[in-house]
Amino acid sequence: MTITPLYNEQDLLFKIAEGDPNAFRIIFNKYHNKIYTFSLRILQSDIVAEEVVQETMLKLWKMGPTLTTINNLDSYLKTLARNLSIDMLRHRELAYKVEKDLGADWIEGHNETEEQVLLNDTRKVLQAGIELLPDQQKLVYKFCHQDGLKYDEVAEKLKLSPHTVRSYMKLALRFLRNYVSSHTDVAAILIIFKLF
Repeated sequence: MTITPLYNEQDLLFKIAEGDPNAFRIIFNKYHNKIYTFSLRILQSDIVAEEVVQETMLKLWKMGPTLTTINNLDSYLKTLARNLSIDMLRHRELAYKVEKDLGADWIEGHNETEEQVLLNDTRKVLQAGIELLPDQQKLVYKFCHQDGLKYDEVAEKLKLSPHTVRSYMKLALRFLRNYVSSHTDVAAILIIFKLF
């Protein structure tokens, strides 16, 4: 006896192309774990893998009518997630190279007082950004990042699902990176990545 699915994926893609959020939710729920697990193997980071899931699904949502040309959604999303993961690895490698090159210059002209002032200023900017977070994101960030609790522990503490905690953490980190980037110079940004 074969079980027929409750929905046809091609029909869902047509509905998403028309802006149907319920169809999108079905596809999101179906592929979330697949994309996350696939990206995690490449990136070795929970938070960055979750960002890949969000970016992949956002790209899918924004495709509009071209969605209807996709014949194999599983393969398409896997390719999209792989490309986004590789982009993030390249970005990480570039940031590491800049930090390494900058670090070599700092060794030659090391000034501990200047570095300490920069670090303190950067921490102040980060703290100001944390204060601007919505209450739930602020709590999740504090518990996960500052107190070192795992997503499951925070979820239990705040009576939320682990998925919601992961989403709040991702949103908080994205906001803080953008906030710090727009309020500090390059040297401070490199320091702040160490604080994250």
